[in-house]
Amino acid sequence: MTEKDIPSTPQNYTVWYTYVGGREPDLKRAIDKMIGEGTEFSSFENAELFEKFFGFTKEGARIQEASEQIDNSVKEVSTFLSEAAEGTESFKSNLENSLDQISDAGSAEDLKGVVGALQAETSEMLNRSRKLEERLKSTTSEIDALRRNLEEVRREAMTDALTGIANRKYFDIHLRTSVLHSMESGTPLTILLVDIDHFKKFNDNYGHQTGDDVLRLVAHTLASNIKGRYTAARYGGEEFGVILPDTTLDTGRALGEKIRTSISTKRFRKKQTGEELSSITISLGIALYRPGEALVDFIQRADDALYHAKRTGRNKSVLETELATSAAE
Repeated sequence: MTEKDIPSTPQNYTVWYTYVGGREPDLKRAIDKMIGEGTEFSSFENAELFEKFFGFTKEGARIQEASEQIDNSVKEVSTFLSEAAEGTESFKSNLENSLDQISDAGSAEDLKGVVGALQAETSEMLNRSRKLEERLKSTTSEIDALRRNLEEVRREAMTDALTGIANRKYFDIHLRTSVLHSMESGTPLTILLVDIDHFKKFNDNYGHQTGDDVLRLVAHTLASNIKGRYTAARYGGEEFGVILPDTTLDTGRALGEKIRTSISTKRFRKKQTGEELSSITISLGIALYRPGEALVDFIQRADDALYHAKRTGRNKSVLETELATSAAE
């Protein structure tokens, strides 16, 4: 931390202690990548690392709050029903007593008094029933609204706020599901790791707002070129991931090249001034899942292919199988 001039805060200690200990492979991979690219660990980068790997997100807090509200509403309904059961039991008891009193009534006046009391009790029971119905309707509406809110929060928790496509959390969950499908069905599973070339320089030259526009452009291009069970996600920073179930390595390469060409041929202008900016290109690493392997190894092979693409000129896609060929040569 001293070497990287990183402030000694509890959050930073958590990140770097875990990194040095090697207990979180994804964190180590992310930091190693940043170090390799010469990233300066500013307060923004440090905060983003903590939030990504350790933070209790705003979405998480909202999910917990909505869940607690639903739980409280369900308990309230339970209380209503208990009160209703007690009221019904009381009415039943009073009705039985009234019937006994009717049988024992010695005069018309006595009978009139019993009937009057029974009418009052019945009216009170009807009043309690109406109130209970109103309370149940109100609480049911509240629960429905909370459930809708909870679903919305869950969707938000799986969506990258900047680009509108899936985020890293959703990518990880969907990748595990896709791996299970691949192993059970015996079908191929391919992933693409996509990185925007020279993105840091682009940010430095044109500003972060324009950089954000580039991220949105790449995300939109990815999303518009996938279909069905395919999933595109923002993997982190300027890196994206695409999960391709039931897809061979060569088919994944063809899709990757289609996306790469589409992005490289776009003309991009700065919104504020209309100035035409330098072309945007991407590099891709492509890997095929090997049944039984750890997810971290699967992703690492795609990342190695991506690194090779960037190291050998950028604006290209590289298959994991091409690394072995390159090494042999």
